[in-house]
Amino acid sequence: MANRGEEVWQAKAACRGPHSVVFFPPSRAERKDERMARERSAKEICRTCPVVKSCLDYAVRIREANGIWGGLNEAERKQIVERGVAGPRAAASA
Repeated sequence: MANRGEEVWQAKAACRGPHSVVFFPPSRAERKDERMARERSAKEICRTCPVVKSCLDYAVRIREANGIWGGLNEAERKQIVERGVAGPRAAASA
């Protein structure tokens, strides 16, 4: 179970609700153009989110391997981890 601090930011996340399906790949195979469109939709929601930085910090810290978190996809978050960026917030605002 998440600690209390994580629960607070998660409750404020713009991705909560029925549109949350765009943040993770479907269970069926997904074509590249479908994935790109889904990720664009998720990232648009992230741009309006009041807790996007907390979300990205969390995803990088736990090394979340799936989905859009903090406005970044798996490959983008992996680059942050590989570069050893001290704070993922800098990359999120880039």
